[in-house]
Amino acid sequence: MKSFDIRTTIYFGDNALDRLLELSYNKILIITDPFIEKSGMLSLITNRLQQAFIDFDIFSDVVPDPPLEKITHGVQRLLESKPDCIIAIGGGSAIDSAKSIREFGMRASKTDIALIAIPTTSGTGSEVTSFAVVTDAENDIKYPLVSDSMLPTEAILDAELVKSVPASVTADTGMDVLTHAIEAYVSINNNEFSAALAEKAIEICGTFLLRSYLDNNDRHARAKMHVASCLAGLAFNSASLGLNHGIAHAIGAKFHIPHGRANAIVLPYVIEFNSGINKHSKSQKEYPKCVEKYCNVAKLLGVNNFNEITTIRALVGWIQFMNKEMNIPLSISQCGIDKREYMNAVESMAEKAIADACTATNPRVPSKAEVCLILEHMYD
Repeated sequence: MKSFDIRTTIYFGDNALDRLLELSYNKILIITDPFIEKSGMLSLITNRLQQAFIDFDIFSDVVPDPPLEKITHGVQRLLESKPDCIIAIGGGSAIDSAKSIREFGMRASKTDIALIAIPTTSGTGSEVTSFAVVTDAENDIKYPLVSDSMLPTEAILDAELVKSVPASVTADTGMDVLTHAIEAYVSINNNEFSAALAEKAIEICGTFLLRSYLDNNDRHARAKMHVASCLAGLAFNSASLGLNHGIAHAIGAKFHIPHGRANAIVLPYVIEFNSGINKHSKSQKEYPKCVEKYCNVAKLLGVNNFNEITTIRALVGWIQFMNKEMNIPLSISQCGIDKREYMNAVESMAEKAIADACTATNPRVPSKAEVCLILEHMYD
């Protein structure tokens, strides 16, 4: 027996931030990063809280790839502040930090604390998932934490917060959305509900991602990608992810490549691995089950072709085209990483990718040797 539910209440559309005027909490801890605090964007939140006469504190010691020590500092701040609600505003790092801080803080204080997630990038989908990723910087490991208790109480999607996102971030986070949707779609845990959400997210990416990248004044495209990010998050929260994320986590932890960018670089290689189809392939009588799924993805993106081989090749080509159009590196070497240092880390990264919780639901079970080969091919 399977089940599907959406526990996070989602507010979206024009003036979605006005939901904050309706809150009735006594004390709120805002968790964000220094850029958002200094940019003036935070006033969109604090002004509304002041109008609602709600007291608040701010914890802005959030950094990319949140390390364990920052989470510890956040828990200490939460215990001092004693809020009955947390508002997380920012990208995946801020929301993941807030989830982790809240989780450990509730255990320490033995109190329930609501969590409102307000994303300022259209990528992670963290505002509707039970996942959070924290980093053990000393050992170059990213740990995906998974617990239903980490699900945000509410999510607020307001396109006002993403209209000024730089093109490079739009590209990285947009490809993160696409990767979430595709991995959820082919996951061994996929179901009819997660598939419907993933399909819609993929369709939106095909239509609006490049538009959103090319023109940050295209408010309609940005609003659509903001919704797509949430849809993909709901999809993978139900179906989980795959090897693509396992490898991206390992590369990101070791070489500090932004997560969405790492996913974008890895995606063509993992599709070829999972499908068993590459530029040398010939037609077969039977294909792995995921090939039909990948062909559906190609159809949603408008690049379905003559047969399974040509369709998978067209899908891989479309992803590489999008990466090139949005100035995302096509290989690890284009990220400026030294070849010897990278190759020396291949074996350890492969081990971490296989051990990653996301890899468990990949449609094809990878061996260490196969992951090493993928990592090696990704360099040039």
